[in-house]
Amino acid sequence: MELELAGKVALVSGGSRGIGLAIAQRLALEGCRVAISARHRADLEAAQASITGISSIHSADVTDVASCAQLIAEVEHTWGQLDVLVTCAGSGASVSPGQETLAEWQRVLSVNLFSATNMITAATPLLRDTSPSCIVCISSICGHEVLGAPITYSAAKSALNLTIKGLARPLAKLGIRINGVSPGNINFPGGTWDRKMQENPEAVQLMLNTEVPMACLGTPEAIADAVAFLASPRSFFTTGANLIIDGGQTRS
Repeated sequence: MELELAGKVALVSGGSRGIGLAIAQRLALEGCRVAISARHRADLEAAQASITGISSIHSADVTDVASCAQLIAEVEHTWGQLDVLVTCAGSGASVSPGQETLAEWQRVLSVNLFSATNMITAATPLLRDTSPSCIVCISSICGHEVLGAPITYSAAKSALNLTIKGLARPLAKLGIRINGVSPGNINFPGGTWDRKMQENPEAVQLMLNTEVPMACLGTPEAIADAVAFLASPRSFFTTGANLIIDGGQTRS
C-alpha cells in the first residue's frame, strides 16, 4: 500500500533505539524526512549511522518544557514544517508495589506522560501550520490492564491513553489527528525482554505460552508498521484511537 508519506517531515522523540529507531527507519523508507531526538548526542549519532534515512538529529530532554520548545524550534529552522510527531520516549523501570514515593511518582509520570504532553504542546502550533498533520503516541498495554508492571508506569500510560482520547476533538479542529499505539512485549537488543531472555529464556517462554495466545515476543518493526499507517493520509478518518499490538495478551 502506498502510504503517501513521501516528502513529509516527521519527528520521533525517543528515536535513538528500540521501537523509536524502528519507527524512524520505517518512516524514512516511506520517503519522510526524519528527525529524531534523544537525550544523549552519542546515542543519536550511533542511530543515524546504523540506518539510512535519518535526516537530522537533536539532543533534547523531553521531560523539560523548555527543551521541547527548543527542539521544535530547531526542527522548524531546519525543515520549515512538521507533518508527523511521534512521541516514543519512556521507560517502564520503577519500584515494587507499595514502595512508591512522591518523588518516584513524579519521575515516572515525567518520563512516560509529560514527555508526550510536553511535545504535543510544543509542536501543536507548527503542526497546525502544516495541517492536515498528525501525532502518534507510543503507550503500552500496561495502561489498559493490570499486568504486573510497576503501578507508577501503568498509571502514567493509562493517563496517556486518556490524553490521546481527550485531545482528539480539540486537535481535530486544528487539522491535527492524534492516535496511540500500545505495544505488548517487544524484544530488541538492550531492551527489557532481551535481558530477560538472556537471564532465563525458559521462564520467558513459559510466560508467553501462558499469557500470550501467539506465544511469542513482538518486534519493533511490527509497531513501526502500525505507526506508519496511522501517520499517513491513508488513515485520514482515524483520530482518538489506540491500537493494541500484543499478540492477543490483553483480554478487556
